[in-house]
Amino acid sequence: MAGLCQVPFCFMGNFNEIVQIEERKGTTSLPVSAIEFISWIQNMELVDLALSDRRLWEGPRGLSDHCPMIMDVTRMGEGPRPFRSLNSWFIHNDFLRMVKEEWRSLGEAQFLDKLKAMTVPLRIWHRQNFGDMDMRINRFEEEIRKVDDMVSNEVHDGIAEARRKALVSSCKLWYIRKEIHWKQMSRSRHAKEMNKNTRYFHNIASARRRNNRINALRIHGRLVRNQSRIKVAIRDFYKDLYHQEISPNIGFRDGLVRQITEEEATGMELMPTAEEIKNAV
Repeated sequence: MAGLCQVPFCFMGNFNEIVQIEERKGTTSLPVSAIEFISWIQNMELVDLALSDRRLWEGPRGLSDHCPMIMDVTRMGEGPRPFRSLNSWFIHNDFLRMVKEEWRSLGEAQFLDKLKAMTVPLRIWHRQNFGDMDMRINRFEEEIRKVDDMVSNEVHDGIAEARRKALVSSCKLWYIRKEIHWKQMSRSRHAKEMNKNTRYFHNIASARRRNNRINALRIHGRLVRNQSRIKVAIRDFYKDLYHQEISPNIGFRDGLVRQITEEEATGMELMPTAEEIKNAV
């Protein structure tokens, strides 16, 4: 629930538990249940709002044994935003060159002022080079499918093969950028509030599934790229590999097993002696 909330929220209820010794008369130490309750508050990243402070007031109790609580939900300013960078930027060939040029163009300004001024060109550069990553990946995959269809229709030459390699290389690079981006976002507090963790792991699973995909298979000496034909060939291969072989039924009377004598049968039923046990041990 906390991951789904994109606005400030409050847990309220009669928990029948304390978080401080002063909250219960005659108590000298916190019980185990209180320690577990405090641990739950910390794991949920909640803040225990004490009564009678600037945001929570205690109303008149009246005839009830409980008192109403009045909360002020006025949102306060969070201060200046910190400078952030994305790890996926550093695997782009043009990133460091752009940063050096923009940094030098700012002259002899103070370091913090330069960082603040860099946010504008970084935002523009990010939008131009990393905007709509899913759309870019879909375009590359669509072009790869077109090349595969051409090969499946017997239209194949060196140019098509080189084009497909270039498309696959570019598409793989975008998947790496996307994976690094969501890996970083999943560890940030912003990602928890916006519930991006689930999407990150779905993206990782999709990337692994695509990396494990068989794009081409040589069948009877011929290179095939059609996915339907590849699936049929793989299925037939393992079906033939693991099929049940027909074997002759051979019994004991067919001369493969020698029948033991009565003396041998009696010897097998005798209990071992102490000397035999000692020698075996």
